[in-house]
Amino acid sequence: MAEESMRTQVLEWMRSPKYRPMTRSELARKLEIPSAARSELREVLRALVHEGQIVEGKKSSYELRGKKGDQLTGTLRFHPKGHAFFYPNAADEQNLATGIDLKKHSRIYVPRRDASTALDGDKVRISVRMPSPKRESRHQKGDRHLAEAPEDDAKGHVEQILERRSGRLVGVFRQKGKHSWVECSDTSLDGPVELHGDTTAQPGQTVVVELEQWDKRDQAPRGRILEVLGWPGDPGVDIIAVIHRHGLRTSFPEAVIDETRNTEETPAPAEIARRSDWRDRLVITIDPADAKDHDDAIWLEKTDKGWTLAVHIADVSHYVKPGTALDKEATERGNSTYLVDRVLPMLPPELSNGICSLKPDVDRLTKCALMEISPKGEIKKARFLDAVIHSRAKLSYEQAQAILDGKSAPEGSEAGLEDLVKEAWKMASTLRRRRFANGALDLEMPEIRIKLDDKGRACGVIPVEHTASHQLIEECMLAANEAVARVLKVNQKPAVHRIHEDPDFSKLFEFGETAKLHGYKPGDLSNREHIQKLLDDSKGSPEEHAIKLGLLKSLKRAAYSPDAIGHYGLAKADYCHFTSPIRRYADLIVHRALQPFLDNAPKNPDRTPSQGDLREISRHISDTERVSADAESETKQLKMMEFLGRVADLEDPIVFDGLVTDVRPMGLLVEIPDLGIRGAVKREDLPGGRWRFEGHRGAWTNWEGQSIVLGMRIPLEVTGVDRVRRFVDFRIAVGTENAAGTHGSFNQPDMPVTKKKTPPKDSRPPKPTKPSKKSHKKEFEGDAAKPDGWKPFSKAKSGGKKKHGQKKKRK
Repeated sequence: MAEESMRTQVLEWMRSPKYRPMTRSELARKLEIPSAARSELREVLRALVHEGQIVEGKKSSYELRGKKGDQLTGTLRFHPKGHAFFYPNAADEQNLATGIDLKKHSRIYVPRRDASTALDGDKVRISVRMPSPKRESRHQKGDRHLAEAPEDDAKGHVEQILERRSGRLVGVFRQKGKHSWVECSDTSLDGPVELHGDTTAQPGQTVVVELEQWDKRDQAPRGRILEVLGWPGDPGVDIIAVIHRHGLRTSFPEAVIDETRNTEETPAPAEIARRSDWRDRLVITIDPADAKDHDDAIWLEKTDKGWTLAVHIADVSHYVKPGTALDKEATERGNSTYLVDRVLPMLPPELSNGICSLKPDVDRLTKCALMEISPKGEIKKARFLDAVIHSRAKLSYEQAQAILDGKSAPEGSEAGLEDLVKEAWKMASTLRRRRFANGALDLEMPEIRIKLDDKGRACGVIPVEHTASHQLIEECMLAANEAVARVLKVNQKPAVHRIHEDPDFSKLFEFGETAKLHGYKPGDLSNREHIQKLLDDSKGSPEEHAIKLGLLKSLKRAAYSPDAIGHYGLAKADYCHFTSPIRRYADLIVHRALQPFLDNAPKNPDRTPSQGDLREISRHISDTERVSADAESETKQLKMMEFLGRVADLEDPIVFDGLVTDVRPMGLLVEIPDLGIRGAVKREDLPGGRWRFEGHRGAWTNWEGQSIVLGMRIPLEVTGVDRVRRFVDFRIAVGTENAAGTHGSFNQPDMPVTKKKTPPKDSRPPKPTKPSKKSHKKEFEGDAAKPDGWKPFSKAKSGGKKKHGQKKKRK
């Protein structure tokens, strides 16, 4: 059979209405292709896949590429493993016209081979191949609900690149003779970028290259070097590389700087006169100790009917007007980005850290949410005001926590400060109890803060503890966000809402199966109470982190939308972001939308975008939030690897409290839960003695009867770090008590696979208790062999702010 004839025959059969995805063998039998010609069929199928006419799907089955009507536009994001996910633009009319359920398919898998020449963050058009109907196997026919539970995901193929995010890549410059190229670590590239043009870069230096030509994925891309960042390992080069890789902005245009310079720091007397005057009241801020951008303050009063709470938020809308250069730049940035060693602010520092910041002892303009809260934690009434305040106290989280622990307020504080903080916690704890009783989920994950020395090198890692003082402010902000969202919804005012859609049942089903593998009975996970019960049951157990992480992966990502559809994780029907306009553009839009509903509304309220424009803005700021989160995570991982690399070089090694997460023939997969770091203990790095792998019980056992099993706590020492793969090699610290000092020594044979801690009857995560001092973990001390600038590893009570006024983000 001629190859061209076979090609025609294959395509005609695939275009037939009766066709379903088939493997090569099934096609050969259906088309009656003799055995001698099946190698030709293999080549025909390979060529058709390469040309993009057909796709190879699950289990090597083939089918036609999606039709034109099944094409969507949106943003492509690459996964570290190389494949990508496509996020369709839910506001695009052509996307809506396809009839594809964009809520169900809010994220579409794109295999690496189908990503064309797209880069991470590019806007693209894809064709969509919907999942095939599941065929029941014999063992499923008697239990149909199991066959229908998890559906295969839709898959996409990039048809066209509409707009590059930046077209810039970061890599290492290489040269051999007259030939030069850049080796990029970008997951969207398979090989080097060929260079043209002159450069001052030296081989081995980190550079920024601009992509100029890349027509086909199987051809090498071409570009030119824009900037030489320096040598890998030089201070700051790693962070600057991340900034360029994610296309983040580091400077402001001249027009923005000019507008900022022309902004008056002192409010005009006429503006103060029209506002509600709160300057004689005890309004306070509670923030990290080194905070500079104070965007919220509170005031509280106990009443016969509960409490009156005033949440004051920096009135950025007074200074940043629609259509100005400041506004356009804030729109483009979408939000501030908090890297491990610096902040890339949404607004110039003169505004974010100065004119708008609610600093103590100066007059500042605010938007105020004044709420009456019942003894049961219900918001009974809410009013909104333009106000002016004169903050009377700038408390750090540590100082506020000290007051809650029974200590005195800082010296020189105003009378009534201690009573206000304590009463505020009583109210906040009531709000917190009510929120979790209504179905909010406890999804708090371990958080760490990386300490840097004066050269920007990681010299310490501190687990952060979310104390009552953090929860106090969090509950006040959540209440204000909910109250504002409700008034905007009731008045049908177009605005940007913070949404968290209900999860897909198929994802929850998969999560439930994972929980069963850990020995839990998840129940009906479409019921919030069952999800929270599962979280409660795992609390304090070795697999608590895995359970929470699995749940987070099964939930959808929170985003911005003009549609007020509620927030699943917080269990709120109405929710928006109102409390951080200094660092989030969504909050600035909400401030403008709220102006007509103020008790003292301005004569000429700011204009707000139309519903259609809000859809595009919501999509854009959801994207910028994702980019910032990825950059923040990457810089933290880089510095964590740097820290552990320095730990590996110590003569007196630090011992970490580890957890066995899997037992395999190659050794152990382990994790340091407090740091969120995973790695491996190879079989040759097990303690001295002869060990054997017992696959039937998932254990390594030695001749002395000692066993290492899943869920076991073991002391670990770092032996090596792969910074490229971001993976850590460990060994077990023999004869050493665990770092936390709470799990005994390693030499404890036959520990149970799962050692669950039964929570007390009233131990639901939200239930607050009387604030008390938390016990600190034992600090890791070393000797003179520690790196320069070394700080002991300890557990801190503070959420702490990162350097340069970085602020812990609130929900």
